[in-house]
Amino acid sequence: MSSDMRELLRQLNALAGPYLPFDTAVAPRQPEVLFAEWLRMAIDAGIREPHAMTLSTVDADGRPDARILILKDVDEHGWHFAIARNSPKGQQLAHSPQVALTFYWPLLGRQVRIRGEALDRGVEYQISDFLARPAASRAVALLGRQSEILANEQDLADGLAQQQQRLVDHPDLVAPQWAVYAVKAHSIEFWQGDEQRRHTRLRYVREDHKWRKERLWP
Repeated sequence: MSSDMRELLRQLNALAGPYLPFDTAVAPRQPEVLFAEWLRMAIDAGIREPHAMTLSTVDADGRPDARILILKDVDEHGWHFAIARNSPKGQQLAHSPQVALTFYWPLLGRQVRIRGEALDRGVEYQISDFLARPAASRAVALLGRQSEILANEQDLADGLAQQQQRLVDHPDLVAPQWAVYAVKAHSIEFWQGDEQRRHTRLRYVREDHKWRKERLWP
């Protein structure tokens, strides 16, 4: 790394605060409840796209991969997201459903780390989610060529025009490769940053049908 780059990075502030305290003693028994509280606080704080999260997967060669997705729901089945099964992430999930989700809300100095298994929620969720998406998003999904090499821009324009016309002709059309997954978590960590790096960390660990809470060192 060049000295200029190193100096540039050192000049940037990190965890400048001030932040609200996180009293783990009054944290709810269910991590979903605490997650909902933190998410609402992020929304109220005006954080842009607070429902954006990093989905981390592993490919068939054991190499990690990550990308940003949008959280769709949180319920008794877990944390929901939607993807195409034939995309790289869909293929990686078919190889190994073990995933990690990471949320980060810098204005609050908070992150949530979720580890668990991604399970396909089936046709009902597939149809409901796909039809709720904007028309432009559905047209892109219907192309079914995510992450393939694009030879020229006109191919993309022509392909989108064809799919948009298909949606006009068949407004209830659903991409067959579309899927909604829910991550059934086995561990969830709530991390509250501190200006002096005395971070507060609380981890929930699933034991059968119950959750155990653990305080972690910063």
